[in-house]
Amino acid sequence: MAALRGLGRSLLRPGGAALGRRGVRALRRSPVRVLPPQKERGAAAEGQQSPRERPPPPPPAVERRPAGPGLWYEKAAPGDRRLGKVVTIARSKKFRDHQGKVLLEGHRLIKDALEAGAGLQTLFFSTVEQLKELPEAKLKGANLVKVKFEDIKSWSDVVTPQGLIGIFSKPNHVKMSYPAAQLSSSLPLLLICDNIRDPGNLGTILRSAAGAGCEKVLLTKGCVDPWEPKVLRAGMGAHFRLPIVANLEWEAVPSNLPAGIQVFVADNKELGTRAETVPVPRGGSRAGSAQGKLKAPLKSKSETAPEHEEEESVAGACIPELAMQYYYENWTQAPVAVVVGGETHGLSPDALHLAASTGGRRLVIPVVPGVDSLNSAIAAGIVLFEGKRQLLRRHQQEDKRQKFPVVG
Repeated sequence: MAALRGLGRSLLRPGGAALGRRGVRALRRSPVRVLPPQKERGAAAEGQQSPRERPPPPPPAVERRPAGPGLWYEKAAPGDRRLGKVVTIARSKKFRDHQGKVLLEGHRLIKDALEAGAGLQTLFFSTVEQLKELPEAKLKGANLVKVKFEDIKSWSDVVTPQGLIGIFSKPNHVKMSYPAAQLSSSLPLLLICDNIRDPGNLGTILRSAAGAGCEKVLLTKGCVDPWEPKVLRAGMGAHFRLPIVANLEWEAVPSNLPAGIQVFVADNKELGTRAETVPVPRGGSRAGSAQGKLKAPLKSKSETAPEHEEEESVAGACIPELAMQYYYENWTQAPVAVVVGGETHGLSPDALHLAASTGGRRLVIPVVPGVDSLNSAIAAGIVLFEGKRQLLRRHQQEDKRQKFPVVG
């Protein structure tokens, strides 16, 4: 089958060797073959072999059928384990990194991806009615393969599979077409994720960012891959509603932020408790400064200091002291960004340096004494939606001043 032959070749190219020879051995041949009609096969072999020498023709393993004007699909033989291997390999991180493709499962996620302009390469589906529920124009040019629902159920890693699995080119946020409703509701509010390693947490955070109308989400190196299947499921389509820039070194974060931005960090320390940090000169700019003056975080200690000076560097002037305030107090002088740290390691020194260089502060979410810190996804949702409330209120006040200017 052309659809799967192409996928097999891509896995066997240099650079795909990291997937392992065993994992792709089944892809060296097409999982199913398109055979010429029986009469043509017989005529071609008539003069070459006697009737006794001719082997019996193999049964046709695939049928090609129309699914609409200009839309065709192939029907695979049931129980073909090689197709399952294709799906298993496509779900792996090595496949995403080396082949630049991602696996999406479920009607909602696949539809959102198609409408946002993600490039579909191969779609496995169980009923033709499922194709009619997807944007037909976006399916043209893709390889459509109809398989038994029982096969898709055995390939799926979700509790209730829907019978749709798609292999897409890894989306590029620069080339995506995000929904008009999302763009019209976008706010000058950005989110920076710092060492968010739990897939469910990151997916929920991305969903909250899309719901709050964030302009962009930046994921620093150390965060879980946003295209990991569990992140995609928890995100509920957020990946195709706002730009997500992943795997950023902290030194590259400032270049992905707009000019004049102020960066805040979400913190679980109650007001009145002193952070174990010391003040450092804020050589960077404060809110309202030019983009080029925004201070990049310091390089890691292993690059800048000998090993015997490491402890002194950590406890000394390397980490800035930031003022604290409650999250519901005014802090949204647009544009603004919020850093949310992982639950295991918390905020990194790089995040604190970035906030200090822009005049940012720690945003405290008060909890009942004795209660442990909030889940990072919950904390992100609270802070982002409060930021949305403040920005919308500020916008309404500015509109009111323009309509009813004060005459002095």
